[in-house]
Amino acid sequence: MKAFASEGDLEPKEITFSQLSESAWAYTAQGDPNTGVIVGDDSVMVIDTQATPAMAQDVIARIRAITDKPIRYVTLTHYHAVRVLGASAYKPDHIIASEDTRDLIVERGEQDYLSEHKRFPRLFRDVESIPGLTWPNIVFQNSMKLWMGGTEVHIMQLGRGHTKGDTVVWLPEERVLFSGDLVEYGATPYTGDAYLEEWPRTLDAVAGLKPVALVPGRGDALTTPAKIQEGIQGTRDFLSRMYRSVRQAREAGKQLDAAYRETYDALKPEFGHWVIFDHCLPFDVSRAYDEAGGIRDPRIWTAERDEEMWRSLEGA
Repeated sequence: MKAFASEGDLEPKEITFSQLSESAWAYTAQGDPNTGVIVGDDSVMVIDTQATPAMAQDVIARIRAITDKPIRYVTLTHYHAVRVLGASAYKPDHIIASEDTRDLIVERGEQDYLSEHKRFPRLFRDVESIPGLTWPNIVFQNSMKLWMGGTEVHIMQLGRGHTKGDTVVWLPEERVLFSGDLVEYGATPYTGDAYLEEWPRTLDAVAGLKPVALVPGRGDALTTPAKIQEGIQGTRDFLSRMYRSVRQAREAGKQLDAAYRETYDALKPEFGHWVIFDHCLPFDVSRAYDEAGGIRDPRIWTAERDEEMWRSLEGA
């Protein structure tokens, strides 16, 4: 059986830690999962944690180069293992997540961990440092506000998209948005757990905040109106074209492997250079095929289901 496309991605990435406003920083790594940092008057918040406590140490070192304030908060934009399992390294007082995200950890957190670890070996360096699943101790519905001294932070669900629990972190005074994987930049959206018909409306809500800086889930921090528009519109274009292609194939009575081949050929010229394109597309097409067939909620991905999907598409 052919390996996951990501299993051959073993080269380390160049890290950038950039200041976006008085309080906001972005930790990015050439298309690897991003981490956000807010330095408030009295404490620090980390938004998404890296995949392992060992991987999180580099984030901590960069935070300590700019402040000695305690890291009191970790906020999870969603439940995926690559985003949450490094949380213990920060020793936060509070881990914040939407109720929907907590529900997904309960329902499928263990399966997601086992699945993602196999998909992305480089991102799970020193996997033995993970003490277990990451559990929030502050859970909210829809939105909450937090003050870090005089720094006001809004933590919000703007709608479903990448998962049902998607959460953004918004600094209203500085107009900086941490979008999680609702927006990607130069990186292929992973939609294996997505709500594809709802995601474009959620992107409308993201755009409606009119941020002056936006940290996507993957890719460079976006710091101009043109770049922010490019990130939001690029994500929207990929989603709409991918889902339309798969839906048309399913409506024509074609099986998953044919839908995958047609969609790959249609998207490769424009999006094939994006990070993790070959890795994401089988998962994206599989979820799109389900949703087009009336399966409203994403099925749980397990390591066994991953392998079953790859076998079904091996000849594609």
